Amino acid sequence: MLADPTRVRIILALRDVEELSVNHLADIVDKPPSTVSQHLAKLRLARIVATRQHGQRVFYRLENEHAKQLVSDAIFQAEHSLGDVPRHHHRQNSESA
Repeated sequence: MLADPTRVRIILALRDVEELSVNHLADIVDKPPSTVSQHLAKLRLARIVATRQHGQRVFYRLENEHAKQLVSDAIFQAEHSLGDVPRHHHRQNSESA
């Protein structure tokens, strides 16, 4: 599920909000709503996102805190491959200072 950058961006967009509509997510990830809907359908089948319908609109949210952590951990691991001290370690060092 995380092999596609659009799906990662969708999950990141949902990480710090309660829920977003397809159109709002499409604006955030700069993709057509139809493309975002296809990715959301896959994320929903994988139980990474959940939905709530209000009239004609469907709102998406992360299914649970594990989906958020999964993406964060994948990004942190990728930062390690860059060779320098990863950004997330800089944050941890400044928080403990």
